Amino acid sequence: MQPSPSSAMPSSTASPSSPSPALSRRTMLAGAAALAGTTAAMAATATSARAAAPAHPEAAVSGAAGRRAKAVVFRNVRPFGAVRPTDLVVVDGRIANGPAPRGAKVVEGGGRIALPSLVDAHIHPDKTTWGGSWVSRRPASTIADYVAQDVELFRAQRRPVAERAYGLMTHAVTRGTRAMRAHADVAPAYGLAGVEGLAEARERLRHALDIQIVAFPQHGVIRTPGTVALLERAAREGTIDMIGGIDPIGFDQALDEQLDAVFGIADRHGVGVDIHLHDRGEKGLKAMRGIIDRTRALSLAGKVTVSHVFCLPGLADRELGALAADLGAQDIALTTVAPSDSLVLPIARLREHGVRVGLGSDGVRDSWSPFGNADMLHRAQLLGWVRDVRLDEELEDCYRVAAHGGADVMGLAHADLAPGAPADFVLVRAECLPQVVVDMPRRDMVVHGGAVVARDGEFLA
Repeated sequence: MQPSPSSAMPSSTASPSSPSPALSRRTMLAGAAALAGTTAAMAATATSARAAAPAHPEAAVSGAAGRRAKAVVFRNVRPFGAVRPTDLVVVDGRIANGPAPRGAKVVEGGGRIALPSLVDAHIHPDKTTWGGSWVSRRPASTIADYVAQDVELFRAQRRPVAERAYGLMTHAVTRGTRAMRAHADVAPAYGLAGVEGLAEARERLRHALDIQIVAFPQHGVIRTPGTVALLERAAREGTIDMIGGIDPIGFDQALDEQLDAVFGIADRHGVGVDIHLHDRGEKGLKAMRGIIDRTRALSLAGKVTVSHVFCLPGLADRELGALAADLGAQDIALTTVAPSDSLVLPIARLREHGVRVGLGSDGVRDSWSPFGNADMLHRAQLLGWVRDVRLDEELEDCYRVAAHGGADVMGLAHADLAPGAPADFVLVRAECLPQVVVDMPRRDMVVHGGAVVARDGEFLA
């Protein structure tokens, strides 16, 4: 028996707001509206890469056509920090209920805490310099400056996108990430190199990481001729899971034209939508209303995500409640990277209206910033830091957002250690879950689909 994940990882309260921080990389993203908009959003869709759980996991000891089920016992572990160790039994990649089948492989847990693996709902692996030489960055003050440096860095890279992305993604796995939504820049300057590179890395990592790919028009959809045709091609070729967008008013300065193009492609090709929205104030709210209207008109409920959404945190409670109700009615998901206390989404308030909210890493050591590590446990800690949490239940909820919030956004089953759940979990040495969030201990073992895919910080190919 596993402890209830709802009691182990409860919801938290919304964070207080504060004045916007001074201009920096993260405040550049934060102030992208004033600077003309930037980066990417979130589309809520995607099916799980795994088959449905068996109706009776405890009975799943023989597979299809008489095939013997693959069974593993993770012995002497403490789910969610339980006082008494127990065994986690895994059959065909899912948590089973009952004793282990005869002949099951045994993996010793050594009394470690078992926790659900994490989900990165918003990351840009195609831009990363992870694993390569140090990159010195020049001053930048507008989105155009950053985008120009993106292109320069891309052209200067000796390693292709697939190699750089694979290195970053394997690192994320060693830190306990089970799935990620990866945005790839699509623009005439790159063609579909970013999308193709991420697709190649995804294929190599099918055993260890579930990946959704977004074709992200970082250079604008309308302001950069040729981008719409590239987005259409990416969707038609079937490599991507969703089409992106970026600040339809503040950056593209073409609200209806951008949204009509993006939603039209999604509707024609059956993919989702994931839009970066940094515009604040009325610009951001007008874009949100346009997104909601098109989601309703095209019956795309459950297939649209909006990322960052800096226009939401400063809203009065009544206005926030009304907008959240509309988002919930159309099942539009949101993501945040928790850049500051004034810009992190009011997650608890949004949940009241059934809005799915995920947490992500954003950029990792790219031309925009030297920072980032693709460690979602670190991001959970940052979420607690910017919200100034101190209670155990608040710290646990930060982990819950990093684990289950992103799964909800990506359409994946919760890896909550309950019978029938995907056997995606991490083993760490700690006293309790709140301490894990604060101390960020090494992930001694990472399990994906019941198989050990990383041990002692090293990826197992």
